[in-house]
Amino acid sequence: MSGFKEVFEAYGGDYDTTMARFINNERMYMKFLDKFFEDESMNKLGSALGDNDLKGAFEAAHTLKGVAGNMGLTPLFDKVCAIVEPLRSCDEQAGYTDLYQEIKCEFVRADELRAALKREEQL
Repeated sequence: MSGFKEVFEAYGGDYDTTMARFINNERMYMKFLDKFFEDESMNKLGSALGDNDLKGAFEAAHTLKGVAGNMGLTPLFDKVCAIVEPLRSCDEQAGYTDLYQEIKCEFVRADELRAALKREEQL
């Protein structure tokens, strides 16, 4: 996977730290990345925010934050961190709609990263 590292770092991820978690096995990383996009935390976050369920939104965001961090999806992790703390304190004035929109945009970017990494696998 010649350009895997370059693509990953161009996205904003820390390749060396992340790959160390996956015993420097890019194929293993890709299997877990695919599973990340099968997880329902993103949908749960949106639904909970729509229902004004701040506790449920916190739980979903906290899970999303942890997995994004472990996967080295730093830009997504950073966006999710911005919503976790206001949710933790049940801050009613935090602007959750805007924060969630930013997370959704970054989630799409992370999925685009996944597609780019899959193309690298095929080279």
